[in-house]
Amino acid sequence: MSDHFKAYHPKFNDFVDTSVEPQIIAENMVWTEGPVWFNNQFCFNDIPNKKMYSWTETSGLSTVIEDTDFANGNTVDGAGLMVSCEHGGRRIILRNNAFNTVSVLAAQFENKRLNSPNDVIVKSDGTIWFTDPPYGINSDVEGYPAQSEVGSNNVYRLDKDGTVHCVANDFDKPNGLALSPDETKLYIADSGAIKGASFPGIDYSLPHHIRVFDVKDNTLSNGRIFLEIDNGVPDGFRVDTEGYIWCSSADSLRCYSPTAELVGKILLPEVVSNCCFGGETGTDLFITSTSHVYRVKTMRQGAESLYKNKGIE
Repeated sequence: MSDHFKAYHPKFNDFVDTSVEPQIIAENMVWTEGPVWFNNQFCFNDIPNKKMYSWTETSGLSTVIEDTDFANGNTVDGAGLMVSCEHGGRRIILRNNAFNTVSVLAAQFENKRLNSPNDVIVKSDGTIWFTDPPYGINSDVEGYPAQSEVGSNNVYRLDKDGTVHCVANDFDKPNGLALSPDETKLYIADSGAIKGASFPGIDYSLPHHIRVFDVKDNTLSNGRIFLEIDNGVPDGFRVDTEGYIWCSSADSLRCYSPTAELVGKILLPEVVSNCCFGGETGTDLFITSTSHVYRVKTMRQGAESLYKNKGIE
């Protein structure tokens, strides 16, 4: 087994090809985020540099957007278009496949500007769920300094008619989010222990955990702490088809079971920010970290592949 992998349960060796070193596919970045498999290519953002890159096996790395206005999280909707979070624009946008057209999906809640949308997912019914911490307004590293108009850091649901609903308002700094494979549970990271890129250090008296909620009729209930990260904070994460959670931390990309048991770690030299599954078979695990992006070969697929296989849009 490579030194980059540490198994806490024998299953981890069945999940990841631990004989192959993580492949560096991008380097010399500032803070990489927003990994997404989109239109047969892997895309990610370098937030402070306001650039979006794409990578394929045959073409390598290329710049696809020169000015993203501090874009962060990305996902793909049922029509195959990219949904993105903009820190600078303080909004949720939709991009076309050529990256040259943008439609605004949400920019306000109750006639007040959002803080800085951070991460986003699309449910199989077409509703869009996103987190809205202040990382894009509390410094000039990932956005533009400003006061919060909403006055809190919330989690929202955007319905297909354009209505924005607050579904959770008791987070310190809500961050990554993901649904269970059957969409009956929503996992949401709270990274309150770290203020942001321009505020180094971690205050472990503040939240550094993932909470899980029951989802029924597109409302949340029974919120409870699912797991706590003991090194850094949980940022972005993904859930695979069997409900295992692949979560970022300061020292690694971690795999947890549906009952929050630590299964294994992919150890990397920098703070990990996020991950996604993709590639031709959907089993490549792409990991964004501070200045590098990695690809790891796995035997897993992201839960979102279930909806595509069922023809749900």
